[in-house]
Amino acid sequence: MVVFLANRANLQNKRLHDRIQNRLTAELDNVRRRRAEPREAGSYRVVGEVDPRQFLDDETYPTTTARIEIGFQIQTSDPYEHYWFNWIEPERSLLVGWHQDDMHTDLGQVHLQVNKGSSAIDHQPARFIDSHPLDVIEQRLGEFPNAVHAVEWNDNTPLGFDSSASVIG
Repeated sequence: MVVFLANRANLQNKRLHDRIQNRLTAELDNVRRRRAEPREAGSYRVVGEVDPRQFLDDETYPTTTARIEIGFQIQTSDPYEHYWFNWIEPERSLLVGWHQDDMHTDLGQVHLQVNKGSSAIDHQPARFIDSHPLDVIEQRLGEFPNAVHAVEWNDNTPLGFDSSASVIG
């Protein structure tokens, strides 16, 4: 797929999220744009359902339902956009995601996070991608399998990221 990298200065929130929705329709099911909840930063999220066994190319993966949620905030006090790029498994109350925001600034501009329900279990610094949001999506989608597989578990509870795994993309 070819990604047209337009001038980032001309980005508009709704139009960007519409383009994200169009991009994800090819790989995910039931893709939709929604308004962000009051507790969520930014205006919109694009949500799509995925079969983890197929997406992660792992027939033994322990759940068959997951969703990907992506949101960008274009107007920030930083010289770059903020984003939230999450893998969510409702059955196991798991969230794995990259967050480029003003939280956990001690980890840098971007961090990779794993949650059990609404509780953060682990945060790791991640690579900052200074590129158009659609390029960020391409790169992060390709990194999801490694990030999801790097979560360590103990009796159905995520413990954090395997420190020996090279997932902190």
